[in-house]
Order: sequence, then C-alpha cells, then structure tokens
Amino acid sequence: MKEILDQGEVDALLEAVESADLGASVTTMEGGYGGQVTGGEMGVEPVPYDFKRPERVSKDQMRSLETLHEIFARNFAVNLSSYVRAIVEIKVVSVEQLPYAEFIASLPNPTYFSLISCQPLEGEMVFEMNPSILYPVMDRLLGGGKAKPFVPDRALTEMEVAVARSLLDRALGQLTEAWENVYAISFRHGQTESNPLLMQIVPPTEPVVLTSFEVSLGEHIGLMNICIPFKVIEGIVEQFSSYTWFGYQRKRQRMDFRGALEEHISYSKLDVSVELARTRLALDQILNLRVGDVIQTQHQTTKPHRGRPG
Repeated sequence: MKEILDQGEVDALLEAVESADLGASVTTMEGGYGGQVTGGEMGVEPVPYDFKRPERVSKDQMRSLETLHEIFARNFAVNLSSYVRAIVEIKVVSVEQLPYAEFIASLPNPTYFSLISCQPLEGEMVFEMNPSILYPVMDRLLGGGKAKPFVPDRALTEMEVAVARSLLDRALGQLTEAWENVYAISFRHGQTESNPLLMQIVPPTEPVVLTSFEVSLGEHIGLMNICIPFKVIEGIVEQFSSYTWFGYQRKRQRMDFRGALEEHISYSKLDVSVELARTRLALDQILNLRVGDVIQTQHQTTKPHRGRPG
C-alpha cells in the first residue's frame, strides 16, 4: 500500500522546495495565454514546435532522402553534360520540410513547373527549374552558348516547352534509377505550367519535402527543385533507413566497378592467331600462289584439329 505523508512531512517538503534544498533549478517561460510553464532540471526540456511547419519525416529519413537525391544529382549531371556537350554540375543545397504554400511563394513567376506522376504511389510530385538556368541549357542545346543567353520574362513557348520536356525526361530516367532500391516507381511527366500559383495540387498547409539543387553551366547558375508532398510517400517513408542505403551504396559500387572493368576491356587490344591445318609447300609453290588457289592439307575435315603441341 502507498505510504501516506503526515502534515509535518508535507510542511517539510514545502519548505525544502522554497529554499531550493532539493537542488532542482526551476525554469520559467512565458505561456501561450499569459500564464507560466515551469519545469525542473530532472524533467523533459521544452522544445519549440511550430504548428504551421509540422515535421512528419524524421531526421534519419531526411538524411536518406538527401542521399537519394545526391545520387540522382550526380547521375543527372553526367547525363545532362553528355546531352548538351558541356560540363554541367548539379549538387544538393538543401532538403527541408515546409508547407506547400511556402514552396509556391518561393518560386519565380514565370518558371518551368511540371507535375510528375509516380505510380503506383498516389498523388503527384513537382519538378521545377528556374529560367535563370533553363534558358542557358536550352540555348546551349540548340547551338548557342557563345553569347550570354537572353532570359525573357514571359511564359515558355510551345517549342521551349518541348525542349524543356526532353530535359525532364532525362531527369525522370535518373530519378527512377535512384529510387529503385527504395521503391520501384514509374515517373511520368504530367501537366506543365509557367505560373506556379495555378498549380494547387495539395492544400496550402500540406507538409512537403523540398529538395533544392544548384545547377551550374559555365558561368550560369540556377536552382532546380523537386517537391514531394508527404501524402505521396506516407506509405513508404519507413523504408528510408540507413541499412537500406548502406546496401544500395555497396550495390552501386559493385555496378560501377563492373562497368569500369568492362569499359577498359572493350578498348584492350589482343593479338589472336588461329591454326586451321598444317601442310608442306615448296618455295616455288608459295611464290606462285594467287587469289583463289586451293591449298590441300593432309588433315581430314571430319576429325578435330588439336593444334601444335606446346
């Protein structure tokens, strides 16, 4: 049974608290409605929480997403460099959680804003590339690159959208490859818009995971963004773990080593000689050989040739 304190013991405890004999440092902070919240050193320290920016993805899972998109950035940079025949560098600059409305407010208008379907997951992701880097890439791709490209303050034309979509197709191919170890997803481009305010695919307060990339082409630098609403990855978010990525990196290293080995072997030169049969010819017979002559040997065609003994 629980021990019941008498009045004397209760008074002694109250006096000890008032005189700080217990050694607990009491901290006070302002409450949300003019009151006070107190906590002891032995208790849980209060942690600020912004209800406008809820965090649905853990830090460990965010690091896994960052690793995934770093792999995508490297592969897409190599693919894009070979496509435009110029050195393109892409690196991840930030991975954060924020409301969808903040993401839309941070984008320039106009811009290249495309929805991405991600079957079999429900919902859509967003791929966005700023005009500050999109136009230099398209200019280089269409034969320019000597003069500073002009970045118009207008929506993309149909031809420009078609060129930008070819870049997006390459990006989605690399994105599919980067995601395959976590979840097999078929990425397909969907509706395209220049004004991001017209694309309200989720409520403004819906949390999203925003990955921002810095794309460099010579002296031209711009941003590229991939926005993933939380509801899209809610069912598979637990699959983002350090163990998964450890296995993925080892698999990637083995594939890279095999590819490098095959590439080096393909350029190797090797002298090969084949002995079909052996016979004897006089010197005058050799000198009189002409195209179309038939040389008879003593070896029967029905028997295998064992070659010269070593």
